[in-house]
Amino acid sequence: MLERFSFNADYIRRLGNGDDATEDHFARYFGELIRIKAAARLRSTQLADDVCQETLLRVFRSARSGVIEQPERLGAYVNTVCNHVILEIFRRDWRLSQLTDDAAEISSGAVDAEAELVQTQRRELLNRTLEQLGPKDRELLRRIFLDENDKDAVCKDLNVSRDYLRVLLHRARGRLRIAVKGRGQAV
Repeated sequence: MLERFSFNADYIRRLGNGDDATEDHFARYFGELIRIKAAARLRSTQLADDVCQETLLRVFRSARSGVIEQPERLGAYVNTVCNHVILEIFRRDWRLSQLTDDAAEISSGAVDAEAELVQTQRRELLNRTLEQLGPKDRELLRRIFLDENDKDAVCKDLNVSRDYLRVLLHRARGRLRIAVKGRGQAV
């Protein structure tokens, strides 16, 4: 382990200018510390080496571009960069992780027979309940919710404003709710 070193603006300037001795010192000084930290948080030495290389590279780039403003806090800066690199690896691995063998199967999106039967029964119940409503309410609900007609076209056909269509729908849905409750069913 190297002895404690005080960093200054001259050191950062030399690091940014690509001085071989300074870069070598920097890599030896922080390299092992980064590897130890990364190895403690990651599952492989290869990933720890990758974190070390990426961290050193980013700090070299920062020194070259003049981003490091407080040279005396270089150690904290390197630690922060290292933390970011480790978190990026965690996020990457999380996104790319494979499902385990015991993971539940992902639905294909196809409707199964039971769900289709339930939908058919609900549709029939809804149609029977709609028949109990008045013709205006029944027609309005069918056009908007079942046929999915454009509301502007329905407004034009009924010669009402969009705001009043909202009122008519609210009233019709309220009457439908009452009819459904009267049947003791849920739609």
